[in-house]
Amino acid sequence: MDWVGRVLEWLALGFVLVLGVVVLVSLVLFVVDRTQTGDAIRRNYPVIGRFRHMFTSLGEFFRQYFFAMDREEMPFNRAQRDWVARAGEGKGNTVAFGSTRNLNIPGTPIFVNAAFPPLDNQFAAAAPMLIGPHAREPYNAPSIFNISGMSYGAISRPAVEALSRGAAEAGIWLNTGEGGLSPYHLLGNCDIVYQIGTAKYGVRDEFGRISDEKLKQVAAHPQVRMFEIKLAQGAKPGKGGILPGAKVNDEIAQIRGIPVGEDSYSPNRHVEVDSFEDLLDMVAHIREVSGKPVGFKTVVGAPEPFQELFSLIRERGEESAPDFITIDGGEGGTGAAPMPLIDLVGMPIREAMLIVSDLRDTYGLHNRIRLIASGKLVNPADVAWAITAGADFVTSARGFMFALGCIQALKCNRNTCPTGITTHDPRLQKGLVVERKYTRVARYARSVINEVETIAHSVGVAEPRLMRRRHVRIVQPDGSSIPMNQIYRRSDPADHVLANKH
Repeated sequence: MDWVGRVLEWLALGFVLVLGVVVLVSLVLFVVDRTQTGDAIRRNYPVIGRFRHMFTSLGEFFRQYFFAMDREEMPFNRAQRDWVARAGEGKGNTVAFGSTRNLNIPGTPIFVNAAFPPLDNQFAAAAPMLIGPHAREPYNAPSIFNISGMSYGAISRPAVEALSRGAAEAGIWLNTGEGGLSPYHLLGNCDIVYQIGTAKYGVRDEFGRISDEKLKQVAAHPQVRMFEIKLAQGAKPGKGGILPGAKVNDEIAQIRGIPVGEDSYSPNRHVEVDSFEDLLDMVAHIREVSGKPVGFKTVVGAPEPFQELFSLIRERGEESAPDFITIDGGEGGTGAAPMPLIDLVGMPIREAMLIVSDLRDTYGLHNRIRLIASGKLVNPADVAWAITAGADFVTSARGFMFALGCIQALKCNRNTCPTGITTHDPRLQKGLVVERKYTRVARYARSVINEVETIAHSVGVAEPRLMRRRHVRIVQPDGSSIPMNQIYRRSDPADHVLANKH
C-alpha cells in the first residue's frame, strides 16, 4: 500500500502549494489595493472589496435566471421572451393554471370580450393597406406586423440575412435601419423599407447631403418599397450616433458611403431640415426622385408640433403629406445610448400613439397618412393595443431579436453578444445559423398576427383594424377599469368632420 501513502503525500503537497499561491496572490492584491487611489472600497477593504465588483457583475446573471419573477425583469421580462421563443419554435402558446400577469397594475389594458363573437366562418385576416397613393409606385402593404429598423453594422451579417429570409417567408416588410442597404438585406427578396438617417448612409454625397443619383440607384431595387426619414429614435431622441472606425471595414464603408477605418458621426438631426416646411419639402423631393412612398420616424414630446405639421399639410394640400409616420415610444430600444435619454426623454408609445392618431384624424388625414407604432411592442396584446389606439401597422425590433435567439445579455454595445446577433466577431457569429433562425423569424411574425386576429375575434370584430378604443378597458389606481374611449375621447375616424368644415 506504499502507493496510497505516496498519493496522500502528493495531495498534501499540492494542497500546501495551492494554499501558498492563494496566500501570495492575496498579499500581492492587498498591496495593490491598499496603494491604488481610484477605488475607495478596495483601498479601505483590500482584497475583500474586490468581491463587490464580482457580485455586481454576476448579479445581472443571477437576477435573470434565479431571482426575478416571470413578470419582473426590465426591459423585457421572462414571460415576454418565453412567448417569443415558443412562437419562434412553432410550439403551442397555451398555458395552464391561469395568468401570471398582475391585472391590477394601473394602466394595464384589458380587452372587452363580446357576448356573441363572430363564428368560425365569419373571421377574416387583416387586408393589405395602401400606402402612398400619390407616389408613382404606391405600396400595398400586406401585413399589420413588420420588422423595425436594425442597421447592418449594429447587427451582424447572419442576423440581417435571417431577418430578410424570414420576412419574405412571412410576407412582412424589413426596415434597413439607418446603416444603408446591404447585399444581405436583399438575399431573402423580402419587401424593404429604406431608412434615411441623419448621416444619409447609402444615399449621401461627399458632403453628407442626399445624392439624387444614389437615391435612384437604391429605389431601382424592386424590393425597396418605401423610404423612411429618421428624425428621432425612441431611445435617444435628439442624439446622433457614432460608428467607431474599427468597425468601418471595406464592406461597411462601401455600403454607407464613408471612408474606411474612420469614425463616422451622425448629426443629431438633418442639417437641412429646420422646420416642418423643410421636412415636407424633403418628403416631396425623395418621393419625386425615388417614385416610392415616403414617411418619417420620430418621437413625440408634445402635441403642439404635430398640430403645426397637420395644419401646414392642410394649407398645402394632402398631396404634400408624408405617406406614413412612424411613432417610436420614448421607451424604445437601441444598442447604445446615454441613460438620461433612454430613461427620461420622449413620451411612451402608450400616450404618444393616442395623441398623434387623434390629431391626424381631427385634421381629416386618416385615409392619407398611415400611422406605424414602434417601441417595445413584442407580444400580441401590445400589437392589438396599438391598433385600437389608432395605428395602422406595428413594427418591432427587439421582438425579432428574441426570435433570432437574443437572451437579453445587454451586451449589444460591446461586440461580445453571445448569440451572434450584435457582434462582428466571426467566432460568435457562428452560433447564429441562418437556416434555422429565419424560420423562427417567420413563425414569430405569423404567431403575432394570428393571435392579434384571435383578440379581434374575441372582442367581436372580423379583423384587427376594426378594433376601436371601446374594445379596451384601462385599469385605474383603485383597481377598477374604464373603457379607453372614455379616458381618451374621440369618435371613430369616419365621424371626423372638423377638417371638412374649414
